[in-house]
Amino acid sequence: MTTQISESRSRRAWELARRQHGVLTRQDLLALGFSPEAIKHRVRSGRLHPVVRGVYAVGRRHLSREGRWMAAVLACGPGAALSHRSAAALWGFGTEHPDYIDLSVRRDSESRLRRVRCHRRPNLPAEAITTRLNIPLTQPVQTFLDLATVTGPKALERAINEADKHDVIDPDALRKALDHHPGEPGVRPLRRILDKHTFRLSDDELERLFRPLASAAGLSTPLTKVEVDEFEVDFFWPELGLVVETDGWRSHRTPAAQTRDALRFQEHTAAGLTPLRFSHWQVKHEPAHVLNILRRTAAHLRGLPAPLPAQ
Repeated sequence: MTTQISESRSRRAWELARRQHGVLTRQDLLALGFSPEAIKHRVRSGRLHPVVRGVYAVGRRHLSREGRWMAAVLACGPGAALSHRSAAALWGFGTEHPDYIDLSVRRDSESRLRRVRCHRRPNLPAEAITTRLNIPLTQPVQTFLDLATVTGPKALERAINEADKHDVIDPDALRKALDHHPGEPGVRPLRRILDKHTFRLSDDELERLFRPLASAAGLSTPLTKVEVDEFEVDFFWPELGLVVETDGWRSHRTPAAQTRDALRFQEHTAAGLTPLRFSHWQVKHEPAHVLNILRRTAAHLRGLPAPLPAQ
């Protein structure tokens, strides 16, 4: 009978460890019916391997990345969760810091763990925490707010693109969510980047801003909203074979839209046309760049030397 009970406890322990990526806490083992002496015996026999105080690897000493994350979370107690770079890595849109795991914990936590950076907070709302692969971590919006405080704009923009690509959260949803976090660290740098992704002008304002740039580039008055190669284009100069599309990027994120964009580009190129695309953000906020590209493209199509860049 004792042997049967022991085997049953071992099976339950193994199943729990499997769900927890090969790690168990001392409290887990006690709750499963193992005595303190039984725990010590399993450590001596190599069936349990201490990872940090109160947390053990089951069966083998070396843990996977997910096992290390779970061990760190369990060691820091209830309410702890992966955050910042580590949460971004688990979501699939970031890279973990090579020297430590990022965790968010309650402000009163006294956890001090080697190779773990604990971010203590006055409060960590329950709705800001979820699980992925059974590992507690911050929700995508909170993860981005945290990530923006520890990384630069290039890495942050790359993370936004990766999150969108992996269907974790899209730029529109992330930008709207920031309105519910006024004044929090991370909001401002995220807005600066996301506005480029989500910014859109009305057709009238777009044309009003773009036409003077085309004129300054030495281009004639273009045809607008005409069909070229069975696609409606925004601006067309038939004498140069130049097609310009102006887009709000958010309308071109879906696979169907991207396929159509690729087909449009292919058809224009095969017909001997020169297609250009500018975002609404560029037209509104980076007019010098748009003007520079238009000037150089127009000179190339006319067989003229490239103009000197504007000072």
